[in-house]
Amino acid sequence: MSEVDEDAVLSDVEGEEETHQEGVGEDEKVQVCPLTQETISQGLSLLCRTGNGLGHAFVKLDLKDKGLTDIAAISSFIHLRFLDVSNNHLTDLSPLASLAQLLWLKVDNNTVSCFQGQPFPQLTYLQWLSMTANRLTDLDGLVGPALENLSLTGNGIQRVKGLQSGCFSNLVTLELRGNHLDTTDGIDLPNLRQLYLAQNVIKHLEGLERLERLTTLHLRDNQLDTLDGLSPNMKCLQYLNVRGNAILDEDALQCLRLVSKTLRVLIISENPLVETTDYRLSVLILLPQLERLDKDPVSPEEKTEVLERIKELKEEEISDP
Repeated sequence: MSEVDEDAVLSDVEGEEETHQEGVGEDEKVQVCPLTQETISQGLSLLCRTGNGLGHAFVKLDLKDKGLTDIAAISSFIHLRFLDVSNNHLTDLSPLASLAQLLWLKVDNNTVSCFQGQPFPQLTYLQWLSMTANRLTDLDGLVGPALENLSLTGNGIQRVKGLQSGCFSNLVTLELRGNHLDTTDGIDLPNLRQLYLAQNVIKHLEGLERLERLTTLHLRDNQLDTLDGLSPNMKCLQYLNVRGNAILDEDALQCLRLVSKTLRVLIISENPLVETTDYRLSVLILLPQLERLDKDPVSPEEKTEVLERIKELKEEEISDP
């Protein structure tokens, strides 16, 4: 199992933190607090050679928890590569347009409501972006040709449009936990490896056939009553978490056969199916290569029983007229 899959397994065993928006309430008054040169000086670190190799500059800036409403003063710090402006009151990120060398940007717990008019088309080298717990409702205006990791957890996103390989060809990890998505449709990213969609209201699995390199699919705490939508095109899927959904019976699991060759971990606890049936044997017959089902590894005894049962089923099929 890959390192990523082990991390995903660990997070499920130990439980996940609920997504909370810590932003300012609609009726709260935010005191205007623009960014000053003194505040910038206090947050600078990591002295590196500049891009042209002719000088040195600080490339990391920490501005989290400063109560900021305006970051216009940052625009002249063109050598910055790592920037954290989390836990402020920012709505406008346009001053970042001049930071063409930016690689890493964290904007968690602010009040950004849309990507339109923001500077992302100018940040062509940006590889890591987190905008957890803002006020985003869609992805219109977001581009990231170099982005590898994108976290939009804890917003109000209802539909995923525009997540296409042409604009996000290098995206490997996408986090959309704690939004308002009711479908998986719209994610056209053949190079994506990890997709985290827990704590939405997803009822339908759609468009997954485009995720040919996906290894981890996390769908905990949604409203799925079937796994229809899993695709044989998902030839790399190793970890699937559908804990806390509405899967009622074994018929809803039949599409697991389509990913049985690669799937190694399945988390299906806290579904009605688990409470009403002895589900482990039925699941393992569908997924004989599985290494872990819920919190327990598949035991040698279970593997033996599964192989015997599969043999019996094949013999019954042959004997049927």
